[in-house]
Amino acid sequence: MPPTTTIPFPQGVAKVVTLGKLLNCNAWKWAFQNKCKDHRYYEIVEETLEGGFEYHYLLLEDDSGNVRAIQPVFFLRQNLVEGVPGKIRSVIDAVRKVFPRLLTMRVLMAGCAAGAGDLGVCDEKDELWVANALRASLRTYARQNNASLVVLKDFPAEYRAALGTFTSTNYARIPSMPMTRLALHHFQNWEEYFSTLSKATRKDLRRKFRKTERAPKIDMELVNDITPYVDEIHPLYLQVHERSPYKFETLTKEYFRAVSQRMPDRARFFIWRQSGKIVAFSFCLICDDAVYDECMGLDYRVALDLHLYFYTLRDVITWALQQRLKYYYSNPLNYEPKLHLDCELVPLDLYVMHTNVFLNPIFRRAIKYLGPTRHDPVLRRFPNADEL
Repeated sequence: MPPTTTIPFPQGVAKVVTLGKLLNCNAWKWAFQNKCKDHRYYEIVEETLEGGFEYHYLLLEDDSGNVRAIQPVFFLRQNLVEGVPGKIRSVIDAVRKVFPRLLTMRVLMAGCAAGAGDLGVCDEKDELWVANALRASLRTYARQNNASLVVLKDFPAEYRAALGTFTSTNYARIPSMPMTRLALHHFQNWEEYFSTLSKATRKDLRRKFRKTERAPKIDMELVNDITPYVDEIHPLYLQVHERSPYKFETLTKEYFRAVSQRMPDRARFFIWRQSGKIVAFSFCLICDDAVYDECMGLDYRVALDLHLYFYTLRDVITWALQQRLKYYYSNPLNYEPKLHLDCELVPLDLYVMHTNVFLNPIFRRAIKYLGPTRHDPVLRRFPNADEL
């Protein structure tokens, strides 16, 4: 579709533009100014991610011609049962032998292809206006491009008030796999935090750390620019990525290079070496008083035996405490250890609608049974699981 496409709605107009059209647009610099993943991050994602994403941007203008928001959107073909385990998945896989594209649809998604979504408002007071503008334009844009579904992907719960306009008009809100958060501001150092964990958890972690420390010494290095090491760390990222039941996006070497070079004020890479060889790394973003642990890589030839997940996590949390950061955020999945480390859930929401008005009432009910959180028994054990 040409980049000059316009979609009118009652409060203004949505103009569909490409990233190239935005690079000299002042509003683009303002759209995510207070977010951890600002406009630079969205540029990097479009330029470096693979996997069939078709990126566009909705430039939302009011009736006076003022740009109130710029919302990244993208098309992709999505497997709706990605990560669904057990009997449901077995039945669907059997049917797919006859109908290969069952529950695989072309989807229009609003948000970020690599991380949680945000509204791209130029002024935070405009969140409700922007939500109404998106609700009025997304279905039209999806149907123009033969997309069966519209999805607002992984929006934090703090948007529920503004995005209530979606749930009141034919969208289903279902919980996505949540992030987790650990409050650090109560502690001066690792030992203070460690002392608050349960007796069983402390005993287990001490045993793990003793085993790691009996092995050849592991050294940690913190760098902003990962470029010299990207050929070593990327295969470790892929090892972790391939073990995950949920594979939405795959980060590339170019992604890591670009983040480290174009977001040096926020990007931090922790590298762990044993006998000179990189055995683990963690990529984090620093924003305000928080550290966001975006992804990690492990050498599974030694990672399980050395308990590197816990060893590296201790180092990152220790560093965050030394920097007087108040919160440690971790990306979704691997909830069992996070539960025992006293993390809390940070809910993320999916807002979903079928573009066919006759099918959507059925779809709204059915999609709740395919929601990813229904199949993770650990989540319901978190103290704030009801917030999902």
